[in-house]
Amino acid sequence: MTERHRYERHVPGFGLVTFRPVDPEIDADVIHSWVSRERARFWGMRDADRDRVAEIYRYVDSLSTHHAYLTLRDGAPVALFQTYQPEHDPVGECYPVRPGDYGGHLLIGTPVRPEPGFTGTLLGEFIAFVFTDPGRLRLVMEPDARNDKAIARLRRAGFVDGPLIDLPHKRARLMFKCKEGPLLNASCIAGAPF
Repeated sequence: MTERHRYERHVPGFGLVTFRPVDPEIDADVIHSWVSRERARFWGMRDADRDRVAEIYRYVDSLSTHHAYLTLRDGAPVALFQTYQPEHDPVGECYPVRPGDYGGHLLIGTPVRPEPGFTGTLLGEFIAFVFTDPGRLRLVMEPDARNDKAIARLRRAGFVDGPLIDLPHKRARLMFKCKEGPLLNASCIAGAPF
């Protein structure tokens, strides 16, 4: 499996969910429309114009350790997911990275209308997508420590709180989810030397 693969799965009662690599030129408009809104303030790109967004994702596209995926529901863009290898990211300087750790970021696009379960379903599909690679054993996410909604959402998805960390652009809460499932998630950080 390559890092930049496409993933599709039909989710009963939800539709066809597709993760495909971001095309910086084609997708810059939709990504810009999401990151420039107040609700995306924790993404850190509110002041970026469309060209800057394209430039950022051209840079991400050039890396072998970081990847961006546009998420589609029945063909319509609904979210942006980014993945990274923690040992090649500033996050990896803030905790003892384990073999099999894999990092992620999630940005839900601007919803057309509120839909109960929408974010949880997409997050669940992202987790499944990440763990399609047998070498990935633990998903690491680091929402802004002030983003109570994201932290609560990750907890509901089975993530376990790690320590608060200071990154160059934010104070963040490390959160972990093991591949084995929610019942074994406590072992994700149990005994970990933070």
